[in-house]
Amino acid sequence: MKTDNIRALSVRAGRAGDAEALVILDSVARSDGGGRRGSIERWCRDGSVLVADTPAGLVGYCVVEYTFFEQGFVTMLMVAESARGHGVGERLLRAAAASCRTAKLFTSTNLSNHPMQRLLQRVGWPPVGMVHGLDDSDPEVFYLCSCQSTENAE
Repeated sequence: MKTDNIRALSVRAGRAGDAEALVILDSVARSDGGGRRGSIERWCRDGSVLVADTPAGLVGYCVVEYTFFEQGFVTMLMVAESARGHGVGERLLRAAAASCRTAKLFTSTNLSNHPMQRLLQRVGWPPVGMVHGLDDSDPEVFYLCSCQSTENAE
């Protein structure tokens, strides 16, 4: 990814018209037979998506939902393979925290997902628990945004 595009990166609310571009950048959506595509379309329709936009197009997205014990939860964070390692995920997580409507914002990732764990550590989200049994032999580690302000509490 070109440095100029990263400097010009903005994070904005996703729109229904962004769904196709998000499907193209999402490595799972391109290969899972349509399941993720349906989720992306719903997230865009429901206003749950934040997108990372550059002059060259969308390079990532983040989904925040409020179905996890009525708290904010980052359900999905996806950065285009070509844009990884350039701060896109960090910008999306910070925007998610800033826009969260509840006092707490959680996320989770598999224990095997070391890049996501490093990102969460870098942005100050400590691990707060682990659940076994969701994926065979790969526990889910839960994180809480420690930078979440109480100003966003409902």
